[in-house]
Amino acid sequence: MAAFVPPSPAAPAAAASSSDAEQPKVDYLNLPCPIPYEEIHREALMSLKPELFEGLRFDFTKGLNQKFSLSHRANSSPFSVMMGPTEIPAQSAETIKIPTANYEFGTNFIDPKLMLFGRVMTDGRLNARLKCDLSDNLTLKGNAQLTNEPHMSHGMFNFDYKGSDYRTQFQVGNGALLGASYIQSVTRNLSLGGEVFWAGQHRKSGIGYAARYNTDKMVASGQVASTGMVALSYVQKVSDKVSLATDLMYNYMSGDVTSSVGYDYILRQCRLRGKIDSNGSVSAFLEERLNMGLNFLLSAEIDHRKKDYKFGFGLTVGE
Repeated sequence: MAAFVPPSPAAPAAAASSSDAEQPKVDYLNLPCPIPYEEIHREALMSLKPELFEGLRFDFTKGLNQKFSLSHRANSSPFSVMMGPTEIPAQSAETIKIPTANYEFGTNFIDPKLMLFGRVMTDGRLNARLKCDLSDNLTLKGNAQLTNEPHMSHGMFNFDYKGSDYRTQFQVGNGALLGASYIQSVTRNLSLGGEVFWAGQHRKSGIGYAARYNTDKMVASGQVASTGMVALSYVQKVSDKVSLATDLMYNYMSGDVTSSVGYDYILRQCRLRGKIDSNGSVSAFLEERLNMGLNFLLSAEIDHRKKDYKFGFGLTVGE
């Protein structure tokens, strides 16, 4: 008759240790720093909202030294067809366009702790941006636009503080605009945040909440605000070169809903992005590197419902 052998006391401990190894505990004292609150949809915006344009575009950047450079941009519509970027309102649903051309001159100063960007356009607009690292954790950002149109000029300053596992921001703008946001890493993959703002000129206030979950293969984010806006986005990284993205914009006060799906394909010499939305609009954007400092651009956007067709091609040249 076989003798009874009692279970070893080390067996439960071994099983417990293997279970702990499979599900490691969250180290709340060593969480990563999240991305800024206003960039929680960053990956989806890069895939679904490229800088589409119409007509001919030419960008040229000339570096004067390691920190200072000049930029030129010329944008004109083809005169053989009526595809200019200027739209004229009409009584019918169709849009009337006229050929136009504009030129933009810019200066750039880039330093490890200070970046300055300025742009002036032939239509009288002046844009300026500033980024200054006041310390290792505190950054000052500013942007302003001056225009001849009444009540269209604006300016804003942001103070960003970066902690070990959180970020906070305070905003001050013209029109008595005040805002603040905070985002905190809850786990290594999940971050939660919120924001408040007050527009003194219009006497309106609001509050919002946001969540972001990201891994090596996907990014999911959501945002809701008391103004009625609900924004959801999801990006799936199929491979190192291919990503699929989708987003949903819903205003529960007006009832407007817009959703879109798209792709982002990165090849060795080019990057192709495209999408289709619930309004029936289809767009695509191609950036191809022809040589060092020389890129070719193709842009297309087709809206059959509004009978609006936009096509453009361009070159970017820079040292």
